[in-house]
Amino acid sequence: MHNAFSAAPPAQTASVKSESRSCSAAQPRARLVLLTSHARPLPDFPLLLQGMAFTLLERQVLGLHGLLPPKIETQDIQALRFQKNLNKMTDPLQKYIYLMGIQERNERLFYRVLMEDIEALMPIVYTPTVGLACTQYGHIFRRPKGLFISILDRGHIRSILDNWPEPSVAAVVVTDGERILGLGDLGVYGMGIPVGKLCLYTACAGIRPEKCLPVCIDVGTDNETLLKDPFYMGLYQKRDRSQLYDDLIDEFMEAIVDKYGQDTLIQFEDFGNHNAFRFLKKYREKYCTFNDDIQASVALAGLLAAQRATGKSLNDHKLLFLGAGEAALGIANLIVMAMTEGGMSQTEARKRIWMFDKYGLLVQGRAQAIDSNQEAFVHPNPGEVNSFLDAVNIIKPSAIIGVSGAGRLFTHEVIKAMGSLNERPIIFALSNPTNKAECTAEDAYTLTQGRCLFASGSPFEPVTLDSGRVFTPGQGNNAYIFPGVALAVILSGVRHISDTIFLETLAEQVTDEDLSQGRLYPPLSNIREVSVRMAIKVVQFVYANGMAFRYPEPVNKEAYVRSTVWNISYDSFLPDIYEWPGASHTPKNK
Repeated sequence: MHNAFSAAPPAQTASVKSESRSCSAAQPRARLVLLTSHARPLPDFPLLLQGMAFTLLERQVLGLHGLLPPKIETQDIQALRFQKNLNKMTDPLQKYIYLMGIQERNERLFYRVLMEDIEALMPIVYTPTVGLACTQYGHIFRRPKGLFISILDRGHIRSILDNWPEPSVAAVVVTDGERILGLGDLGVYGMGIPVGKLCLYTACAGIRPEKCLPVCIDVGTDNETLLKDPFYMGLYQKRDRSQLYDDLIDEFMEAIVDKYGQDTLIQFEDFGNHNAFRFLKKYREKYCTFNDDIQASVALAGLLAAQRATGKSLNDHKLLFLGAGEAALGIANLIVMAMTEGGMSQTEARKRIWMFDKYGLLVQGRAQAIDSNQEAFVHPNPGEVNSFLDAVNIIKPSAIIGVSGAGRLFTHEVIKAMGSLNERPIIFALSNPTNKAECTAEDAYTLTQGRCLFASGSPFEPVTLDSGRVFTPGQGNNAYIFPGVALAVILSGVRHISDTIFLETLAEQVTDEDLSQGRLYPPLSNIREVSVRMAIKVVQFVYANGMAFRYPEPVNKEAYVRSTVWNISYDSFLPDIYEWPGASHTPKNK
């Protein structure tokens, strides 16, 4: 029987039944007979590989005996070896390469080690190190991960999807590489972002890794350095911004749904601002899709958690953004939604939000063009503003939120001004990677004498003030949100993702102890439980509001969600062996 993992003819390979489209860990993993006609075990699929953990019987049945050292090793010992090798390394990029190599060879072992030390390793597999890895992608490349679809493939995307070895996919993360973190246009080097995102789908929320598909759409790049780089791996052409680009994305969306179903989750990631907004607006009512930069509720969750420390409700705040792109507008729109739920009109809520971009404040009559997506946050000119510091002093915000990707623009003067204007200033330096953050945690805490409520997009080390008080910065990373939301969407069969789903906040999971340590988010070490709780809340919400399409509706939604979470235990590759009365497994003598 032919199987989707191999191009070999039926006589050479065999497979057993594939599992149904589900995230459930309760269902057995599809077993694959690993033998070719020459008895050569050549499975090129990391979920199936266990190294020396194969039992003696598995080695004999699968034709592995003698090809592995005699020792039958536990996963505990494998993980210990993995961790010891990692601990010898100091360079983050070296750690990234090593981790990705383990993922290629033994995926369950990879996720075990990642989950056991998520606080230390998430900055390696995702921000900030994944940004460095993307810039070096052509130089550290070992083997492809995910699907690469170029504009030259128009008309053939469905057949490309058929080349993907997994027949059932529940979640797709796609980028065109135009705006990778704060690093700009990296073309196909941006593939590291979908791969990293989907690692967090599994590590944080327990979504089965084989149900996840990373995709990079290659329409060229405007990065001149890459176009001159002999190691660049994409099309050597300028970005195609014609109608052909839109046609390609349309075809991609249709092909995904045709192949995997209407409720397949499609997450857009790191598209250029203009395209990101266009595509979210264009597709959100037709497909199950979202963009976690635009719908960036982690910042809102931090603001809601800050209410307990400041004693001020969200509706009492005045906010000033540094940056006016997709992240800023996404956060701002969610804040407006939350304010209106708190009883404020939409008009009044928008008046409390100001934005400052590379041209200055978004104000009426300014010379530079204002995008249609920004118009809701354009206000009358408050006075002469020539710098962000001027904006702070004139607008007098209670919170500043940096999403510009332009580096250290929350200067010492800006931070001191926020400290003089507010007893508990809120300072969010959310740009990634770390060197693009608007300020450091040390500057924020030191210059406000520990009074600020700080969060960053990338991790910073704890800060100790002269008084001896220690602050542990909270990381306002969307990883707190999107894995749990994705799990809930997949499990409930949501077909269109409303912004209201993103208001199901994680702020209630922040403890008083977290706040006393300067955290506005739960520790990253708890992110698996945080994500599962988020998924439970969203599942409850979508069923209560008639947004779910998977039936029958689970009675105990918490038990339902928890039962689906994937685990890292190795599968058995032996068939179900049992005896018949009077029959023997022993072959007859010839």
